[in-house]
Amino acid sequence: MSAFALRARTENIDGLEVFYREAGDPSRPTLVLLHGFPSSSHMYRGLMAALADSYHLIAPDHIGFGASAAPAVDAFDYSFEKLTEITLKLLDRLGADRFALYIQDYGAPIGLRIAARHPERVTAIVTQSGNAYLEGFTPFWDVLFAHAKDREANEDGVRALLTPEATRWQYTHGVPADRLDRIGPEAWTLDQAGLDRPGNQEIQLQLFWDYQFNLDGYPAFQEYFRTHRPPLLAAWGRGDEIFGPAGAEAFARDLPDAEIHLLDAGHFALETHGEEIAELVRDFLGRHVN
Repeated sequence: MSAFALRARTENIDGLEVFYREAGDPSRPTLVLLHGFPSSSHMYRGLMAALADSYHLIAPDHIGFGASAAPAVDAFDYSFEKLTEITLKLLDRLGADRFALYIQDYGAPIGLRIAARHPERVTAIVTQSGNAYLEGFTPFWDVLFAHAKDREANEDGVRALLTPEATRWQYTHGVPADRLDRIGPEAWTLDQAGLDRPGNQEIQLQLFWDYQFNLDGYPAFQEYFRTHRPPLLAAWGRGDEIFGPAGAEAFARDLPDAEIHLLDAGHFALETHGEEIAELVRDFLGRHVN
């Protein structure tokens, strides 16, 4: 299916406009794609076009990101619990009762909350730098965890993660030289435009602080894996220095049948290895979802 067939839509959820991209026939199996920081559903544009001939795809922008509403930090509870609630309400509104999940970065604690609490709804999981184990954390997180303990003392350090240089680094770091030309500058430029909106840095600082509570959910996520044995594919950048490859390999501890692929890529592996990931996802879903 052509990329021109992607549909851009919004739903009003709890008085907030939630933007989402949709593709494919709703009668086919559904794949819900949850993006990470500092991106949006834009990161899934190519994958959606590649899979829309066989699947129904829904990719929302989280509140505070992309084209979704971004109320001021004092007007909305910017927490991963609240983002999960909004995502579930959107899926209910769209009639997505059963679906596979594609999770990346921030999408992981949102998607895994949904899976652990509603295992009957989740048919399979694809994770691309979507962490569920302490092994995945790298020294990149030192300043963020310090900020969680003392916000004021470490705010300048985490604000450095919101600069154009840091956003571009997330896309280019860990990428082989012969793949760098696959990353269009609009990717980091669009993300940075979102971060530069008035009040958005305060939103991101609040979510940085709240991230610590996602780790409290890891035991429940891991118990979900052991109890319900969801089919899981990890397509992960070997050069990712935000969530390292040990985070991908850790899934095998609770899911011995997990299919783990370490690609010669960085954090945003779809930008440089989209064809390879699309083939892995198509094969994986074809065997596990119908």
